[in-house]
Amino acid sequence: MGRGRPGDSGMDEVTKSRPHILVVDDLRENTAILQRFLGPKGYKVTTAFSGEEALEKVENDPPDVILLDLVMPGMDGFTVCQRVKHDARTRHIPVVVLTGMSEPEANVKALEMGADDFMAKPFDSTVLDARIRNSLRSKALQDRVLEYQRELEAANESLEQRIRDRTAQLARTQQVTVFSLAKLAESRDTETGEHLDRMRRYATEIAVELANSPRFANVVTKSFVDALFESSPLHDIGKVGIPDQILLKPGKLTREEFDVMKTHTQIGGDTLKAADLEAGGDSFLGMGRDIAYTHHEKWDGTGYPMGLRGLDIPLAGRICALGDVYDALTSKRPYKEAFSHEKSKEIILAGRGAHFDPDIVDAFLARERQFTEISRSYHDDGRPSKIQEIVEHLTKAAQAPPPDAPSS
Repeated sequence: MGRGRPGDSGMDEVTKSRPHILVVDDLRENTAILQRFLGPKGYKVTTAFSGEEALEKVENDPPDVILLDLVMPGMDGFTVCQRVKHDARTRHIPVVVLTGMSEPEANVKALEMGADDFMAKPFDSTVLDARIRNSLRSKALQDRVLEYQRELEAANESLEQRIRDRTAQLARTQQVTVFSLAKLAESRDTETGEHLDRMRRYATEIAVELANSPRFANVVTKSFVDALFESSPLHDIGKVGIPDQILLKPGKLTREEFDVMKTHTQIGGDTLKAADLEAGGDSFLGMGRDIAYTHHEKWDGTGYPMGLRGLDIPLAGRICALGDVYDALTSKRPYKEAFSHEKSKEIILAGRGAHFDPDIVDAFLARERQFTEISRSYHDDGRPSKIQEIVEHLTKAAQAPPPDAPSS
């Protein structure tokens, strides 16, 4: 194989691999001496004749070692060393001070500025050669550490992205689970239409309003609101256990039939409780369980199934209680016409402190406009429910392979 000519790729590769020494000294005769000494040893030698020029060259073409004079006009070597060592991009470059200053204080100050080594002029060529080689070994180790750090950061970023992807996929799966369970109950009662979608939005509006109150700020967090939005459609899941002749009866229920209907709270709560325990007792189904159990409890203790009173009723249940009643009042049913917003508000106000938590009623009043907009935007019109559309969309998304899954 022939020897490469200057400019050949082989020669370029050799040039790139040569250790780079930056000599900083305002006296050209000193830089010339060092060039004549270092050049034949295979080093790439560049020079700078001021502190400002040195920093510019370090910025544009970082060297492997800096040989630095301390006494220079303008920016002195102490400042150059300090700037190099305080910059995260260059602090790993070894700085060997070469100076004619004989005062011990200069040595101490240079080391305080971050210098890695110190030699007095005139220098011993053998000692200087050994110091440079030692500095290059230190630089090589630092470079290896930095490379490992970059590789580790890249690996961590990749891992974090995979975790984000997996978390998003898990969230989609949870949403599919919740919506599918909710649709299971809704599918047996075709008159409810957009009820689930309206219900979750009413509940969210109340929760967002409560979050503005100092008394609720530590409870109604973003995670609480998100969980409420996802879980509130589960409030009537227990209706899957109610016989059709009662659930689908077009007229009013008898007392005995209503007693059976009331068991949907227990059925739904027990079902979600069992699922939550199976998942470890602290799953996303926990709030859905509380809502299913308690959305028919009343502030004064006259509700069902447990007759809970006041703050003993979970907050999510108290919120959904009002949202559920408002939607029932403003929706048309086989046995009743829809009430106006004003009439429904009148009924809810009459239940303040009896049926409903007063704070929940106040939040409802603060969000009247949003309630009426939701009622108008998500009305029943015979079209497929938005819940149905969302379930289908999320089901497809959950079934999609994760980004890092191998293709078949």
